[in-house]
Amino acid sequence: MHVTSDQRLDDGVLEREFTLGEIPGTLWTPASAAPAPLILMAHNNGLPKKEPRLVARARHSAARGYAVATIDAAGCGDRTRSAADERTRADLRRAMRSCEPVDDIFESLVGSLVAQAVPEWRTTLDALLQLPEIGGPVGYSGWTALGIRLAVTEPRIAAACFFAGGYVPRAQHEEARRVTVPLLLLLQWDDEGNPRQRALDLFDAFGTQEKTLHANLGGHTGTPWFESEDKGRFFDRHLK
Repeated sequence: MHVTSDQRLDDGVLEREFTLGEIPGTLWTPASAAPAPLILMAHNNGLPKKEPRLVARARHSAARGYAVATIDAAGCGDRTRSAADERTRADLRRAMRSCEPVDDIFESLVGSLVAQAVPEWRTTLDALLQLPEIGGPVGYSGWTALGIRLAVTEPRIAAACFFAGGYVPRAQHEEARRVTVPLLLLLQWDDEGNPRQRALDLFDAFGTQEKTLHANLGGHTGTPWFESEDKGRFFDRHLK
């Protein structure tokens, strides 16, 4: 793990850019010298790790006493996309312009991105847990499709917060039944691209006995800021 830059922010949080082989990432750690629990914070497919909403959430969690890490996994941010993924994205853009059904295209695109991303996130987790300032346990926050796969394959994840505003492949609705960690699902009731019934069905499918749904009025990017506080309390209960 190679740190390429670091800066101490106004709130005392240390922000470090790093690379791990071909994987670029950012790590935020709190001012406290004590080892901190870790939150893996993943953006939705294709967005960069520097997306302002993700950075704001990460800094908020770090100021609360958590180490927070995000990466640009394969196909995300500025990383090179495969020719197959580029073709699928082009098909998606054409279908959306023509108002054609897009579920089958999303199945192919999201399934491929999840399959590529999971090994890189696990490699990153291995490296992060070797740092003396990170003590575990580990939480996950963000992209639902990736989070489901990590929650069922990565035993070090102790709790998860998912954002319902993203496509989840059909096969993962069955996979969700194997998610057993405490779960918080955030749903925007009027998300134009993600039918609420699909999100409600997914929430029902999760196998964990401790799951909470927070639904708020508004579109895809309208999650109220107070949900960051509620998410913080959720992770406080399960990671501290």
